[in-house]
Amino acid sequence: MKTNRLLLLFTLFSLLISCEESYLDDPAPTSSVNSSIVFSSKAGVEAFISGIHRRARSQFSNTHNGGLYSMYYARDVKANDILTKATWFLWDYDHTYRAPNFGRTTFSWQFPYYMINQANIGIKGLSEATGISDVDKDELMAQFLGLRGFYYFQLALEFNDHPSYDANAAAPPIYTEPATDSKPMSTISELFGQIKSDLSQASTLASANRINKTYLNKNIIDGFKARVHLYLGEYAEAEASAAAARAGFSLNGSQYGSGFDDMSTDETMWAMAQTTDQSNYYYVAPHSFADHENGAYQGTFINNDFVQLFSDTDVRNTFYHYYSTNTAAWFAWVTSKFTFAFDSDMIMMRVAEMMLIEAEAKARQGNDAAAATLLFTLQSERDASAVATGNTGASLIEEVMIERRKEMYCELGVEWFDAKRTRSGITRTGNHRVFLDLDPDDKRFILCIPQSEIDANEFIDDSINSDRL
Repeated sequence: MKTNRLLLLFTLFSLLISCEESYLDDPAPTSSVNSSIVFSSKAGVEAFISGIHRRARSQFSNTHNGGLYSMYYARDVKANDILTKATWFLWDYDHTYRAPNFGRTTFSWQFPYYMINQANIGIKGLSEATGISDVDKDELMAQFLGLRGFYYFQLALEFNDHPSYDANAAAPPIYTEPATDSKPMSTISELFGQIKSDLSQASTLASANRINKTYLNKNIIDGFKARVHLYLGEYAEAEASAAAARAGFSLNGSQYGSGFDDMSTDETMWAMAQTTDQSNYYYVAPHSFADHENGAYQGTFINNDFVQLFSDTDVRNTFYHYYSTNTAAWFAWVTSKFTFAFDSDMIMMRVAEMMLIEAEAKARQGNDAAAATLLFTLQSERDASAVATGNTGASLIEEVMIERRKEMYCELGVEWFDAKRTRSGITRTGNHRVFLDLDPDDKRFILCIPQSEIDANEFIDDSINSDRL
């Protein structure tokens, strides 16, 4: 009988890994792997959480299958606005990295499940703890639940079509306890039920308190909720969650040009911090790919058609010629948006994203005036020559979605995310190195279930991929 060897391994070693990895100037991890010590104090649990965040930003397997940042960047290169040369992530760009034995498939399954198992260990340990106050327990539990819901959402994005395509489609198994045994596949409806439940509980328990911007608090968990609700087309909930998430944060267009390697900027809500003594060195995406001046891999290029969307006065117009002035060449345009260094922070959530979620949600509910006002608040902060939109209805929604691409390219894979949630497909234009079309619900939007899981899980066999290839 097969057993889930991978998840069992996570259970045996997760406490050891999380507690031994130091994390910047945050709570010092305990050297003990004894859960009774880790969960005997708030400081011990914070050290455990510190290890989880440290793992999220380090190399999980290799450069293009690293931490959370590599999942996002792989989504970026699958769309139309950016392209990559033949270096790391080239198979994502080609949409050829999805078969059961491929690294992207294996990483995109193992990494979220590792993080989920860490969260489950934390939930169990904290539930049984006796030496921590109820107030502290709530704040700590919110972080574990928030992380679990967040990483289940990553699994749903990578391994399933949008729920509106088939709510009963087979989805990744759901584990709510530290994993020792295999479980069968869930359904996408069940998986999103778990995601929403986790994030709802986390938001209720959370406060505004946190150690620094690397950690979760109510704002960040509400930001997770906003993304999920937007993806599901639950626009009233998306609007409310986005507004709650950005409360207390403000725009600052003057920081835009230097705001993508420094989490201290006003607009940064959530980030992965780095210092030179605890650096991920050359492996951080997008910085080590997008920065051609201080570079490592220098692999990111910008679609000429995308460049044309920006006015000359827009602070986000950071595009320039580095290798060629021939705009027809695939390597014509690069961007200075990101600065690569061994201490470049990775920005994972910004106030502008929440404003645009809120604006789109308002527009999709027919509140065009409020949506347009919020949109112009952002546009005028980015461009001194911006003019308030006169668009309404579908045209206004389209303008907001274009603004999402302009605001967040190379950050969160938003173009791919939006194409998937709206079931609109992707068509490459401009000066791409590789041209291709993805129809709505194209199977290239999802990954196969990894062969390692099929081999280890008694409830899953090769037939699971029959409609994924």
